[in-house]
Amino acid sequence: MNDEQYLQHSLEAWRQFADTFVKRCASLPEGDPLAELAAACQRAGATSDALYQAGPELVARLFTGFPEFAPTVPRELLWFLGGECLHYLTDEEIAAYQEIDEARTAAASRGEVIDLAAARAKLLPSH
Repeated sequence: MNDEQYLQHSLEAWRQFADTFVKRCASLPEGDPLAELAAACQRAGATSDALYQAGPELVARLFTGFPEFAPTVPRELLWFLGGECLHYLTDEEIAAYQEIDEARTAAASRGEVIDLAAARAKLLPSH
C-alpha cells in the first residue's frame, strides 16, 4: 500500500466514522453542539487537505467536550492525523502503529501491499 492508497484508506475510514457520527446525532435539535461537531467532521472528510487542517482540532473537541463519544473514533485515525491526536493513544498503541507504518512503507518500496487489518490484528489484538 503506497502513500496515496494509505491516504485514500484513511479518508474512507474518516468518512465512515463521520457518517456514523452524523447518523447518531440526527435526532438532536438543530444547533446542538454535538450535532454541529458531527457535521463539521463530515465536512472535514471531503478532501485530504480539509481533513489535515480540521481533523486534529475536531478530534480534540470531541475528546475534551464529549469524551463519551471518544471511543467511536477509530484509533488508526488518531495515528493518521498525528500531532496532538497522538496524545489520545497509549504508548503501546503508538509503538504498534509505528511498526505497522514501517512495514507498510517497506512493503510499498518493494511494490507489495500489506493487509493493514491483519497487521493491526497481530499488533493490536484488542482493536
